[in-house]
Parts: sequence; structure tokens; C-alpha cells
Amino acid sequence: MTTAFATTPSHARHARPGHVERPERLDAVLTRLRADPAWNALQHVAPLPVGLDVARLVHSDAYLRRLVEASREEAALDPDTYTTRNSVAVALETLGAVLAVTQAVLEGRTTCGFAATRPPGHHATPDRAMGFCLLSNVALAARWAEVHFGVERTLIVDFDVHHGNGTQEVFYEDPDVLFLSVHQHPLYPGTGAAGEIGHGRGEGTTVNVPLPPRTGRQGYLDAFRRLLEPVVARFRPEWILVSAGYDAHWQDPLGSMHLDAAAFGALMQEVMAWADAHSDRRLVAILEGGYHADALADSVQTTVRVLLDPEAGARDAAADAPDDAVDVRGLIRDLAHLHGV
Repeated sequence: MTTAFATTPSHARHARPGHVERPERLDAVLTRLRADPAWNALQHVAPLPVGLDVARLVHSDAYLRRLVEASREEAALDPDTYTTRNSVAVALETLGAVLAVTQAVLEGRTTCGFAATRPPGHHATPDRAMGFCLLSNVALAARWAEVHFGVERTLIVDFDVHHGNGTQEVFYEDPDVLFLSVHQHPLYPGTGAAGEIGHGRGEGTTVNVPLPPRTGRQGYLDAFRRLLEPVVARFRPEWILVSAGYDAHWQDPLGSMHLDAAAFGALMQEVMAWADAHSDRRLVAILEGGYHADALADSVQTTVRVLLDPEAGARDAAADAPDDAVDVRGLIRDLAHLHGV
């Protein structure tokens, strides 16, 4: 497998002391990857130069004006989401990195890719910043691919511990984008209930898997295999975007799930199998959450190794996840019935 890789070189300029979404997150990831022989196997691509015109593919003019205004000084857009004087430039560089990996994959220069970027994006709605997110990176990549590559069927898989409400809002009435979110529930932002399945022409192309706290590897794999795999097969995506959040790791301070780095590797192997079956292996993963630096570095390292070699062993450098995970088989059966698979 050839794997494109991009990051946000200026990311440390978007920072607020004491905030959990901090530069040390990405620094830990990059330090770990650069020490791994896999680093030299990656096809490194530079962020594309993009401006606010690209952000308008998803975001309203009014929101972008507010974001630019807020970034003229340090500001709080909501209780969780901040800006500095450099935040718009960093967010656009992050988007440029995401699009550079997208371009490499859709042009056929690589089969898959990973964008190790910050700030994250899946909570940002067309009209609002929230949940540490300024621009809806995954949604923008999907729209950009439609415009520049004529993509007609996009699959988005979100396994961040928090529901990707922003991404869902963008595509809730869109029959050409299948959005799958596997997340802890209840938890911020409070959306992502099983009954949220899309609206109008988009009914049925949103699938939410709200899992209880302490769901572990087997519960996630059951959801991917029993529920999501047949939904994906029915949709037949042309390519796959992954909102790769790692805050479902058992060490993460913002979630209460029981995954480890090896489990994230196993989830990516499942998604890669879907890409092999339906999408000519075209897959782009984009970093979202993950707020324990070592656990995040372990998880991203494992993901990148799997992208380079789907048969690679997934190893967790930290202690194994707790083994008292809850049984969610009944929930998965109910959701499969709801979605007709």
C-alpha cells in the first residue's frame, strides 16, 4: 500500500495555555512517527494553499466573517473553542493538508492517506464553531472531491468518542454521502441518537451507533461487522473518509470507553477491507480527537502502520485496556433491524 501523509507545520501557533486541545497532542504524534521506520515509507505531501473560498463549500459567509473577526484577537467562540491571532491561518493550513492527501489519493498517486492535523473539525457546523473545531475538515474534503473530481458517492466513518454533529448536519439531507458515527452516548455534544437517520432525500444515509460507556474492542468490531459493513455494501462508496478520533482510548480523559491502540488498528483494518471491496482502496483518514498524548501517539502510529500494511500487527505500547467491557450485542441487533440489514 502507498500512503500519503500530511500535517499542519504551523499548528503550534493555535494554542491556549491549559487547554486540552493543545499543540503537545500533535507534537507527540509526530515525534513518535519520525522515530518509526514507517516514516520513510510514507509519501509526504505539503498542504495545498487554500483560502476562505474553499471553506465556503460548507460554511456560511456570516460564520466565516465571525471567525475572522474573532481571530483578530484571542477570543472564546464558545466555552470550549478558542481563537488566537493565528487561528484562521492554522485552520486553513490544516484544511490544505487534508486536501493534499485527498488529492494524492483521488489522483491515484497513493492508495490511501493520513492527515495528522489540528485543530480538529467534526463538531464545526456550517454556521458555528464548537467542540475545539473551527472548520469542518472532513465535510470540506467531501465537498471538494465532488467539485474537483466528480465524486458521486462518499462514505464518512467517524469513530471519535464524540458524535460528529457538524459533519452530520452538513450531509443530513444528502443521499450521496453516507455518514456513519460510532460514539459514546450520552456524551458531548448530546447528538447522535439512533433515531437520527437523515431527512428527506437523505433519509437512511445517516447511521448513528450510540454506545454505552465501557464498550470495548469486541463491541466496536460487532458494530462494524454486523451493522456497518452491510450498510456500506448497500451504498457502494467511491471513496472513504475517516474522522479518526482516538479519544475512545481507555486512557483518554474525555471519554469512558475501553479501546486501546490495537483496537484502533483493528477498526482501520475493517474500513480498509470496505475500501478494497467497494472503493478501489481509496481511503483518507483525518485526525480528530485524542487528548492523552502517549495514547494518541500509540494509536496514530498503529493506524499509520496498518495503512502501510493491512496485515501489520497492531500493538499497544501502553498497558492493555480494562477487560470489563459491556456487552452491546443486543443494541447492535436493534440498530441492524432499524437500518434493514
